[in-house]
Amino acid sequence: MTSAEPVLVNGVPADAVSSLDRGLHFGDGLFETIACVQGVPRFLSLHLQRLASGCQRLQIEAPDLVATRAEVQSFAGPPGAASGRCIVKVLMTRGVATVRGYAASGREKATRITIRYPWPPEDPRHVQDGVTARTLAMRLGENTLLAGLKHCNRLEQVLARSQMSGESEGLLFSSSGKLVSGTMSNVFLVHGSLVRTPRLDCCGVAGVMRRVVMQEAAAMGVPVEERELRQVDLATADEVFLTNARIGIWPVSRLDDRALAVGPVTRRLQQALSPLLEIPAHA
Repeated sequence: MTSAEPVLVNGVPADAVSSLDRGLHFGDGLFETIACVQGVPRFLSLHLQRLASGCQRLQIEAPDLVATRAEVQSFAGPPGAASGRCIVKVLMTRGVATVRGYAASGREKATRITIRYPWPPEDPRHVQDGVTARTLAMRLGENTLLAGLKHCNRLEQVLARSQMSGESEGLLFSSSGKLVSGTMSNVFLVHGSLVRTPRLDCCGVAGVMRRVVMQEAAAMGVPVEERELRQVDLATADEVFLTNARIGIWPVSRLDDRALAVGPVTRRLQQALSPLLEIPAHA
């Protein structure tokens, strides 16, 4: 069982937040999950950019990025530390409610929660040989106002995970039949030499690792496009791979009843990404 280690609430050690916090009542907030290796948070600047952008979109008080960066770094440990392999989660909520009900008063002061978790056990075969995945019956609601945000309303993912039965990941479509993501990952399809990933203008999370993979692919001359994808695109893909902040790239070796090759495009991208994961960049 994964357990949290240190917790800071607004920079102060604590193990609880106010029972009136809007994050608790309404999921009124955002979060970042940051993988830390050798005492260095992977792509921390990108995570902080996304956090600040999300707060702006939701009209939550802007985060103190200097304090947030310092907290994440303190939890990650000194650079180069062998013990610095951990997961740091940063949550920003709108804060303690000043009035009852859904509507915010505008007088709330944001709550910042920073938590360190131990790095979970990993099977190295997932990276090398690939993982099993399945398409799930659960459908994600479409809402352009929330699309792309890593907001705290995760009940859809909770319900989706309950539909899985031993697979490493489940793939999700939207209510109108668009391929969106995995329950905890972004998804990429390879058709020939072309890499495609779903547009996230209706729902889904614009993952930091998704962004990094797209940048690395472009630098390598591998064509990548964001577009509307549906079941037929998934069914005809030559390769499928998944990304998130911790796993980097997981090839999919079996999707539902179909075996998939861990193909050359996926391997090239894994090789390009590998040094960035072991010696984290953008910290």
